[in-house]
Amino acid sequence: MLAGDGPINRPSTRSRRYCLITPCRDEAKFARRTLDSIAKQTVAPALWVIVDDGSRDETPAILEEYARKYPYIRVVRRADRGERKVGGGVIDAFYSGYDTINPNEFEYICKIDLDLDVPPRYFEIMMERMESDPRIGTCSGKPYFPGANGELISEKCGDETSVGMIKFYRTSCFEQIGGFVREVMWDGIDCHRCRMLGWIPVSWDEPEIRFIHLRPMGKSHKNW
Repeated sequence: MLAGDGPINRPSTRSRRYCLITPCRDEAKFARRTLDSIAKQTVAPALWVIVDDGSRDETPAILEEYARKYPYIRVVRRADRGERKVGGGVIDAFYSGYDTINPNEFEYICKIDLDLDVPPRYFEIMMERMESDPRIGTCSGKPYFPGANGELISEKCGDETSVGMIKFYRTSCFEQIGGFVREVMWDGIDCHRCRMLGWIPVSWDEPEIRFIHLRPMGKSHKNW
């Protein structure tokens, strides 16, 4: 397919089957908030593959607890590489989960981190927006993080991209762009690739789809 030809869509069945894929490492501090917020979604995921990328804290035990409780959770284990690796390491872990699924079974694929608190109608609204506009290939709400006095502070992300910590994709779009590159800035490169192929990447700042980023962007690797 050439740039400018526009997106090619599978025939839509208006399926709301979506698969979450979560790369994580040492997220015991935040994992329960994310797991509980997904359990409260008005449209539950068909499958949630959580890839434990060599955690040394209580993350594995927490994941096993929730996997016993929620049948849509599947845990994949990776060996400990010795340290957290941003960029390519995150995407390596993502693909350890993605490679265990058949993407054709899902209308949507989402890469989601394990340090988020997601509002209950989040995924329902994402699918409504994509059903209403078949050119939207990837979308998200906006991240906020708690300030020192408990106020929520915007991470100031542009409207022309979906954000990296919760990338919700139409599966056909994800396949066409060739997925994520295994480098730092993967979460901007994918949106450029979308635009080159005629898809729309977008995010919206609206109360029902604002989510809390429990660890502000940039703090996962040592500190800011």
